[in-house]
This record gives sequence, structure tokens and C-alpha cells, in this order.
Amino acid sequence: TKSKQKQAKKKKARKMAVTLDLEAVTAAISGMGVDEQALISTLGNSHKDHRKLFRKASKNFFVEDEERAFEKCDDNFLRHLKLEFSRFNNAVVMWAMHPWERDARLVKKALKKGAECYNLIVEVSCTRSSEDLLGARKAYHSLFDQSMEEDIASHVHGSHRKLLVGLVSAYRYEGNKVKEDSAKSDAKILAEAVASSEEGVVEKDEVVRILSTRSKLHLQHVYKHFNQIKGSDLLGGGVSQSSLLNEALLCLLKPSLYFSKILNASLNKEADKGTKKWLTRVVVTRADQVEMKEIAEEYNQLYGESLAQNIQEKIKGNYRDFLLTLLSKSN
Repeated sequence: TKSKQKQAKKKKARKMAVTLDLEAVTAAISGMGVDEQALISTLGNSHKDHRKLFRKASKNFFVEDEERAFEKCDDNFLRHLKLEFSRFNNAVVMWAMHPWERDARLVKKALKKGAECYNLIVEVSCTRSSEDLLGARKAYHSLFDQSMEEDIASHVHGSHRKLLVGLVSAYRYEGNKVKEDSAKSDAKILAEAVASSEEGVVEKDEVVRILSTRSKLHLQHVYKHFNQIKGSDLLGGGVSQSSLLNEALLCLLKPSLYFSKILNASLNKEADKGTKKWLTRVVVTRADQVEMKEIAEEYNQLYGESLAQNIQEKIKGNYRDFLLTLLSKSN
């Protein structure tokens, strides 16, 4: 009897240990990133018999093949693990690249993915300095044996082609002088373009000329005059049916707001796989820039919480630590 009680206690203890391990592993791989240390301490020190019990208990991770008497990994579980482990690797590789190469590869990726990713082209062309955008075009030559402008012109069709080619071709004046008369004139042109319904705003040559050639400081003055003329905000979303044009305006006029919105979307628990990848892109590509501090401040003001704290709470493991290290550079 005592022997049976002993065996029952051992069985109960093993079952409890497996349950605790299952909870620990589930927590370690849930959300974004992986808690590598938790996996090492939980699975790394386990005996093979214990792991067998663990696999049998892990119905979400393993499927039992009764005919062949073994537990096989669920395909969805494997895909999830590969994705979450890759976040840290991808962030490190991207960080190690020259900034020009990073931007060139982002543009190429956007062209391969299609229209849903054209905002990447807008982001690169509208938020970089003239020298950095020129550098990205040079890197594009080196990496892909053709010009960025040529590739965009051949891949993008419809109303967005003219705007995107114009934006990536830009080499803007970056001084502090603005001709107020020119800014007022440009504001009137934009206001008339918005009022006219003859053709899409994004297709109008004068609109593309203003957005692709004027300095960002000049565009700030255009923004002010437009709002006075129209009595409505140029960034209010009613300027065009084109979300790409609206994103270009936001990137040119209020980049910190644009990136804050991107970061918030990527940290949303319900975000899809593609949206979650935005977090790596924004933190890695902006960490060396003065604007990262401005983005963090804008994020705090917009959402009432610290970007770093949000990452600390929602991201796991080496991926989290790496992102926080990059964020700390802006301080």
C-alpha cells in the first residue's frame, strides 16, 4: 500500500512538473519574441522521459501519431517558432547593414510585395535627408544593377507611379530660407487641386512637383497657408482618396506622428504578422537618428504611455533587449 501511495505521489509530482513546464513554455513563446532563458531553464535541463510527457500534454504544440506511436510537431507551431526566433536575428542583421543598403532593400521589398507595401517607398523617400536618399539610390545601383527610379517606373502602374518616381528622385534644399510668396502660391495650387474632381489629386503634375521638389521647411509653410485657405487640415485625410498621398504628406510634414502610429499598430496584440514586423523596421532604421527621441516623445504624448515601457511589457527575450538597447541610444 505504501509503495502504491509512493508511486501515486511520484506520478502526481511528474504531472505537476509537466503542467508547470507547459505553462512556462507557453508563456515563453506567446506574444512577440521568445524568452530564451525560460526555454533553456525549462527544456534544456529536462530528461527525455520528462520531455515525452511534456509532448503528450502539449496538445497545441504536438500531435500524437497513434499508429506510429510518437508525437510530432504541429506545423502551425513550427511556423510560429521560426517566426518568433527570427525577429531577433532579423533585427541584428538589419542593424549591422549600412543605412543606405537598409533603405535600398526596403524599397526593393516593397516592389516585390506590390501595392500594399508602397508606403515603404514613401517612408524612405520622404523621411530621409537628401544625402541619405541619394545614398540609398547609390546602394540600389550596387545591389540590383539598376536605378531605383527605373525599377519603380517599371513595376508601379496607375496613378501612383508619377508620385513615387518623383519622391525617390528628389534632392531637396535643406536650408532655412523660405519664400513666403511661393509657399502661398503652392498652397493655392494644392487647394485648387483638392477642390477639383476632374482627376485624382495624386495624378496632377503640379501636386507631384510641389511634394517632390520643395524643401520640407517650405512644405511646412505650405501646410500652414493651405489650412488657412481651406479652413481644414491638410492632414485630415480628406485631401485625396489615395492613402499613399496622405501618407506622403504625413511623412513630409509630421514624420514623428507617422512613426508613432506605425509603432502603435505594430504593438497591438491583434496585429497581423506583417504589421508586427513594422516594429523592427522603425526602431532599427531610426535608432541612430535624432528623430528617434522625437518619435518616442510623440508616442508618449499621443498614447499616454512610454514606448520603451510598452516594448518592455509586450516583447520577450533577446529581441526585446535588443530593441530597448537601440531605443536607449536616443537618450
